[in-house]
Amino acid sequence: MIKDVTSTWIEPSSTGAALLLLGRGSDPSAEKGVECPGELPSPSDPTLVERAQRAKAALGDRLFVLGHHYQRDEVIQFADVTGDSFKLAREAAARPEAEFIVFCGVHFMAESADILTSDTQKVVLPDLGAGCSMADMAALPQVETAWELLEDLGIAESTIPVTYMNSSADIKGFVGRNKGVVCTSSNAKRALTWAFERGEKVLFLPDQHLGRNTAVLEMGFDLDDCVLYNPHKPNGGLTPEQLRDAKMILWRGHCSVHGRFTLECVEEVRERVPGVNVLVHPECRHEVVTAADYVGSTEYIIKAIDAAPAGSAWAVGTELNLVRRLANAHPDKQIMFLDRNVCYCSTMNRIDLPHLVWALEELAAGRLVNQITVDADTARNARVALDQMLALP
Repeated sequence: MIKDVTSTWIEPSSTGAALLLLGRGSDPSAEKGVECPGELPSPSDPTLVERAQRAKAALGDRLFVLGHHYQRDEVIQFADVTGDSFKLAREAAARPEAEFIVFCGVHFMAESADILTSDTQKVVLPDLGAGCSMADMAALPQVETAWELLEDLGIAESTIPVTYMNSSADIKGFVGRNKGVVCTSSNAKRALTWAFERGEKVLFLPDQHLGRNTAVLEMGFDLDDCVLYNPHKPNGGLTPEQLRDAKMILWRGHCSVHGRFTLECVEEVRERVPGVNVLVHPECRHEVVTAADYVGSTEYIIKAIDAAPAGSAWAVGTELNLVRRLANAHPDKQIMFLDRNVCYCSTMNRIDLPHLVWALEELAAGRLVNQITVDADTARNARVALDQMLALP
């Protein structure tokens, strides 16, 4: 018998630590910018949807709008394609007739789109404040300092750099220059397998959790094979022996959203909802991933919920906009947020309907705004690492 699970979505409560939403605040040290060069429409303007539709229609085939899964519903409704960061960048490259690529995501995603698209295409980010705290945790000078340390220890030649897609173009360029590869959360095992066929150890950037979870849970390494490099400490806080003995040198970076989930969250939901399936992203902490029933990328999470039987209960550990959207799309299933507190991606949420309307209207009026460009040398080296990912067996 199918369990009645109608009206099961419960909105998580807000907290004092919950985010810089919609430009209500800013962190200048971590964001790419916080101001638009024009005047934004008011969020209360009742014609915003109509204005977005009108501007999009005026641009026609010259425009291609990409929407990341973590975007708000008010923005995602105007996306021509939705997906994760790499899927969206590839979709942009597959639309050479589109003069403008409006990327409703964050800065590193728009950079990847610029790298993969032609020189005639312009990539636009509606709010330059839409950065990524994880990507910002690995700056090029820091990574170059770490690499110099490995060179001094005589282990750089046997180390293959692997960077997560969630990294800046500078870091992808560094990896390309040093014969490494980019990975996504869905192909991290393949990327690490490729790397260990070419070297004895891996420098994994910038998300420690994805690197650790993939190495230990999917490739059979021990936790002792992994060391954590802290760029804010001399020599990364590690001894030469630790670096020489390690197989995985993990950068001390993390996702501010997925890092919030704790083992207590898993234990609490299991006690509250008997028989619940716990489904989490591999950017979560190791103890959360090992306590979950299912682990996978954003696309994996969506497919798992789509395929789940009616009446089943799911606690999902990923960004709140996506979890809410999944709950609304599957009223026959009990879908809940793993944490009882709100957990948006704060910088992703800076792109709201007023920013999108402003960007589209400016483009329709012939004014190019908020263009994201990657310099030629960085783009060329980053493309090497991205192409190597595409060539993975």
